[in-house]
Parts: sequence; C-alpha cells; structure tokens
Amino acid sequence: MQLEGWGRYPRTEGTLSAPRDTAALAALVTEGPATGSAKGPGPLIARGMGRAYGDAAIGRHAVSTRHFNRMIAFDDQTGQLTAESGVTLGEIIDAFLPRGWFLSVTPGTQFVSLGGAIAADVHGKNHHSEGSFGTFVDWIEVMGPDGRVTRTLPGEDLFEWTLGGMGLTGVIVRCAIRLKRVESGWIRQQTIAAPNLDAALAAFERTYAATYSMAWIDCAASGATMGRSIVMNGEHASRAELPAAHRGTPFVTPRHKGPRVPVDLPGFVLNPWSIRAFNALYYQKGAHTPPSSLVGWEPFFYPLDAIRDWNRIYGRKGFMQFQCVVPLESHAEGLRAILEAISRTGAGSFLAVLKRFGAQNSRLSFPMEGYTLALDFPMTQRSLALMPELDRITADHGGRFYLAKDSRMSADTLRRTDPRWQDFSAWRSTQGMTGRFTSAQSERLGL
Repeated sequence: MQLEGWGRYPRTEGTLSAPRDTAALAALVTEGPATGSAKGPGPLIARGMGRAYGDAAIGRHAVSTRHFNRMIAFDDQTGQLTAESGVTLGEIIDAFLPRGWFLSVTPGTQFVSLGGAIAADVHGKNHHSEGSFGTFVDWIEVMGPDGRVTRTLPGEDLFEWTLGGMGLTGVIVRCAIRLKRVESGWIRQQTIAAPNLDAALAAFERTYAATYSMAWIDCAASGATMGRSIVMNGEHASRAELPAAHRGTPFVTPRHKGPRVPVDLPGFVLNPWSIRAFNALYYQKGAHTPPSSLVGWEPFFYPLDAIRDWNRIYGRKGFMQFQCVVPLESHAEGLRAILEAISRTGAGSFLAVLKRFGAQNSRLSFPMEGYTLALDFPMTQRSLALMPELDRITADHGGRFYLAKDSRMSADTLRRTDPRWQDFSAWRSTQGMTGRFTSAQSERLGL
C-alpha cells in the first residue's frame, strides 16, 4: 500500500502489518511478512499513529503498534503508568485527568503513541522548565532483531539510544512513564503581544520562570515588524483559582468540537498573499486578547487538534515542516537570518511556532539549550528551493534539526549538524540492527 507521514510527503510503496500480540510481532521481526514471496527477516520500522511528519515511520515494511493499546498498571502514589506502546497520549489524558493526573510532557498533538513519543523523545512547551518526554520514562521494553524483548533502564545503552532513536533500535513494546498531579483541567494563560523578534525573545527571557511557554510567530512580516509574535505562558490552575462555578467539577473543560477538513484543498488557497493576510489578522487578534485568562487544557496544549485532518489544508501534494534549534549563544542572529530568508522569498508559513529550550544532555534527543523554530511549508518548488538556505543558516549558527519533522534533509546536512548519529550508526552495527530496523528516512540519511 501507499504509506505516508502526517505531511503526506514523501509517499512510498510498502507493506503494513498490524500484529495483535508479541508472538505475532516476534514472527514479523524474525521471519518477515507473509507476502507471497520468499519470506525472510527484512528491514522493518515500527509505526504508531503515523504523526511523524515525514518518512520516519514508513518504509518497505511498517509494523503498526495500534493493537498494543492496553494500560497495564498505575501507582497513584508516584504517578507511574505502565502501558503498551500503542496507547496514545489522548487516551492517557482521558483516563487519568479526571483522577487528577496529567502528562508530564506533551507535544502539540494528543494523537501520538507512547512508542512514538519515546522514539522521537518529544518535547513540549515546558522543555525549559521540565525537560523532554524521556525525563519521565522509567523503563522501556524493546523487541530486538532476535525477537526477544529486553527491559532497559536509564543509563543503559539501549535506553539512551532508544530515546530519540526514531525506532531504529527495535520495536518499543511497553514502557513505564510518570504523570504529574494537577488540581484542575484549566490553565492560567498569560498572553504577550511582541511587536518584533527582539521583543519576543525578551518576553521569553523575562518570563523564563513560567512552566509552559511558546509563541506563534509571524514569519511573513518584514522590516520593523519582522518576527512579531504572540507569546503565551501557562500554569496549571489550582482548584482555588477557578471561578466558583467550576470548582465543583475542576476537570471538566471545553473540548474540541471543531470541523474536519473533508477534502484536499486546492493548492492556490495557500499562497504568499493569503498567508500574509492570515498572519496579520492572527497577530491583531492576539494583540487584543486579555493578558490573563483561564483556558482549558485542550485548546492550550493542542490547538491544531481542533481541526481534524488539518493536513489536508495543504492539498494533495502535502507539506513539509522545517524545525531547527539554534543554540543560545547565537540564537538571535540565527533566527533573524532564517526569518529574513523566508520573508525575502515569500515562501511563508502560517503555522510557525517558537519555543525556548533548556539544557539537555542526551545521546540523540533533538533539544539543546536555545530556541527552536518550527514552520510548515506547502510542497512547492518555491518552498523546496528555500530549504537548503535554511539548512545552511542553521548549520552556520551551530544548530540542528528534528528528525520527527524531517522529510527531505540530506545525509551531508545531518552529518554536518549532528555527528552524534554517526556514533549511533556504529553502535547499531555492533548490535546487529543495521538493515533490520530501517525506515525510508534512515535510508535517505545514510543511517
């Protein structure tokens, strides 16, 4: 069948298997799929919800973990949840928020599996204050190339390479993560309109003590308004901070009831003029938002989830996301150069997000102390022509790229910006994983 990621680019022909238990999974790992041709343990890659934007969870043989969807145990003293890898973040919230627990770290969508969250070591709006998803993982069980399941702990090679290893160390089967206690499902949000990039960066640093922090950034603005942003900080609201009407049901909040995009929109809908107009209106709306407000957890953490199948907005050709992190010592210059290049070419994005990262010392995880910028681009020749320049700017400023969002980076760019992957490839070779756990992305990047 045709396999694709959330960005719908690239697409590749491959086999999709959906085993229902570890025995069936082990047979696929050690023997390969029964496709009518000669069987054999060929290359495969695990696939959860398919929310990696590019080709990280597609390949010649993708193995779905959606039947591994059971929550196994919960410790209401420590918040430790044991669950299978196909359980989604949204399913965890639905089960445990009414009991006063929430995810310690969450990315911008709840439609991500636990296995995918670990494989990408996802981050959220609280990386600067609490770290990445892996900070709250107590153990992982991984099926290796021999079909055996190994439990691995923090500090062990298999654990450290699996976090951020994009599924290339085996199939994650089960894990234990820690949730955090909360008193309500509401977030105290502070909104700051920043008229340009310097003001936005100053707002991030001024409010660094906030638990959650992110900004929507207008990447189409130029001149004195280049980088204008709406910076949003947040804290979990206590029951005492809620209006009297909500204190009796503190975990009941408005839920997404937004539309579903029913068809692929025509390519001409997204163009430099429509993107510029949308961004101008969005900034004005944010500038007139009250500086302090109470918002539900769903619109705060997952605003895009309100529009189901929103990836169809970009049309049949799909889109690509560019996400880089620029280190703290060169962040202002690097971000400014990226925004100038985007504005100059007119290949803008209306889904642009800026976040502050804290320090992180890990084998493969994407974050480093600095600022991360994520932008969506329609799959056009204009956008494709811009990407090498954005790659070069990022590399020149000591940055690197997020493989969970990547769909077209070159192997040379990865080697230049993130040499850690060369050590990973060497370790994989010693473990007999090379050629066994393989995605279209890992082949493209020479991993």
